[in-house]
Amino acid sequence: MRRAAGFTLIELVIVIVLLSIVATISVQFVALSTRGAIDVAARQQRALQGVVIGEQISRELREAFPLSIRVSGNCLEWLPIEAGTAYTGLTKMPNRDEIPVVPFSEPPPFGTPSIGTTRAIVYGYGTSTDSLYGTANPGPVSPAITDIENATSPAVITLKNSHRFRERSPEKRLFVVGKPVSLCQSGQFLYRYSGYAPNTSQPSPPGVAAEVLAANLTGNVDLKYMPPTLRRAAVVQFTFTLKDPQSDETTTVSQEVQIRNVP
Repeated sequence: MRRAAGFTLIELVIVIVLLSIVATISVQFVALSTRGAIDVAARQQRALQGVVIGEQISRELREAFPLSIRVSGNCLEWLPIEAGTAYTGLTKMPNRDEIPVVPFSEPPPFGTPSIGTTRAIVYGYGTSTDSLYGTANPGPVSPAITDIENATSPAVITLKNSHRFRERSPEKRLFVVGKPVSLCQSGQFLYRYSGYAPNTSQPSPPGVAAEVLAANLTGNVDLKYMPPTLRRAAVVQFTFTLKDPQSDETTTVSQEVQIRNVP
């Protein structure tokens, strides 16, 4: 009588156990590979986010008016430069509301929204930061500009009110600046404020609507301002840390920006 061929129960159990082990290892391998890819993508996204935030802050700070940088707590404030030129003379009697200047190579944007929001600044050595946010007459900052006639030579800047400039620029430089801009941290968000009136006391934060510049911050944003010396320009240093809400991993960004300082 022929004996039937086949597998014993023990052999089948062993095969099932081995297949289970192989399947478990395969699943774990795929899961770990997927987790690794997700983690790498999250790190790349945080790094890119840090680069974009840092570059946006740096670009805006490079357009900041010299000496206008100031820090209060978690807030950084400055006056943005809209345009620059050289003056041929300062305000004169009888009205003292016109400034003759060299025509702007790139005139400041002066449509309807800009009327009354820009001011002219002439500063020299010894000008204080607070005076750049004030309205003193005489002083380094003019009242609001109401018109710029750039087609004539010299061009003419017309002011809202009479004004006398207290300082003189060694190079006869004149700058047109807009309303202040602030960066302030609140919790895990970094906000950008603009379009508010200048004040000799720095608001922290200003009482106007804000734009979200960064999210998922952890800890405090470190803002430092180093005034200019005879050997270097002013320097703004900022450091912030981004946190992944899922894995709690962090990425720290630290950057320095030099601020020009030429009266």
